Amino acid sequence: MNLEARVAGVDEAGRGPLAGPVVCAAVILDPRRPIAGLNDSKALTEHSRERLFPIIQQASLAWHIEFVEREEIDTLNILWATMEGMRRAICAITPSATRALIDGDRVPPGLPCPALALVGGDGLEPSIMAASILAKVSRDRHMLALHGRYPGYGFERNKGYPTAEHLASLERLGPCPEHRRSFAPVRNRLIVSNCD
Repeated sequence: MNLEARVAGVDEAGRGPLAGPVVCAAVILDPRRPIAGLNDSKALTEHSRERLFPIIQQASLAWHIEFVEREEIDTLNILWATMEGMRRAICAITPSATRALIDGDRVPPGLPCPALALVGGDGLEPSIMAASILAKVSRDRHMLALHGRYPGYGFERNKGYPTAEHLASLERLGPCPEHRRSFAPVRNRLIVSNCD
């Protein structure tokens, strides 16, 4: 195996929501097994993402999906929680990557290989596209499961993002254990609750 082929694409899903984890994924594609239909996960339909999810897992040389839960997000802040999730995803893939391509404008510290940050990489590099799909599908499935535990917030539709429906539910019900306390709409609601 040519070591140059072991380039990991890395992306995340869930930096902006008020609830749930941020999910990071790293994927090393197999150049001998190209995957048709890859694109930025946001440009694909839910059906297309779900169809590609097992294909990516089966056809890739290596992949890993890393969840960074709400408590760690609140401890580190969302930027550094994302950086840590990306670092752990890259460290966990086997065989290991010889290089990483990170979607975004910064490289996480402490990586086991050289890396390059690529703004808009999820629309440019197939390995990052694959990582974006694994991260997005994994997070969406997780939020659907959270809807079963906390049905009042519309997580099955809004996936934790601050939609009007979600903000109204937050106002009405207060935060659930999955809400990020370090995010202003949640923090402000907690302050109001403590003053009541």
